[in-house]
Amino acid sequence: MGTNFEVYGETLSSRLLLGTAQYPSPAILADAVRASGAQIVTVSLRRESGGGRAGQDFWSLIQGLGVRVLPNTAGCHTVAEAVTTARMAREVFDTDWIKLEVIGEEDTLQPDVFGLVEAAGILSRDGFRVFPYTTEDLVVAERLLEVGCQVLMPWGAPIGSGRGLNNPYGLRAMRAHFPDVPLVVDAGIGVPSHAALAMEMGYDAILLNTAVAKAGDPVAMARAFALAIEAGTLARRADPMEPRDMAQPSTPVLGRAFT
Repeated sequence: MGTNFEVYGETLSSRLLLGTAQYPSPAILADAVRASGAQIVTVSLRRESGGGRAGQDFWSLIQGLGVRVLPNTAGCHTVAEAVTTARMAREVFDTDWIKLEVIGEEDTLQPDVFGLVEAAGILSRDGFRVFPYTTEDLVVAERLLEVGCQVLMPWGAPIGSGRGLNNPYGLRAMRAHFPDVPLVVDAGIGVPSHAALAMEMGYDAILLNTAVAKAGDPVAMARAFALAIEAGTLARRADPMEPRDMAQPSTPVLGRAFT
């Protein structure tokens, strides 16, 4: 694992992707993005087009931060809805990058993996660079790569739950099965230690939103996540020791005084 993170031909020095929803104010959002060092932020076309925040003002704020925008299809439950939203986002944000979400279950917001693969194929053929929000299922991952995705974004836990890595075995298996594919843990991260653990597993980056936006101090939390991701990345590169079942003394017995 090198220092930089490369995806779709673009090299990034930050391995943290940050969402832009639910912050107490636009100013706090801007300060949190700066504190995180993130070079990619996710935005929802649906959210920014209506409701309490003026879309143009928000877009101006993001442009002023000098970051790359990754629009998403948050809230879409069908293939047609996701594809239409992605095409609209490409026009609004002038990018062919899209974080693809096709939600299949309301309580957990688990992806509809069948619709996800179908939508990813349509969008890839349409020239999009697709970042699919998926599960840790290896068969689904293979299908997403086959239809044109060059990055996979498995969930750690349900969106906004803060539960961390619910299935460490599955996530480790995915990393081992796809050693050369950029992998980003997306959703469920709650505290910086969750992010550090994912990076220690060998994941390439973390995408999170709620853990920062809903913290008591979002700016401080954004910085904490940046440091955790750096620590996890360095730990992985340092080749950590393997766990053992028995103790092993760090001080040698040889030369110990006996009576």
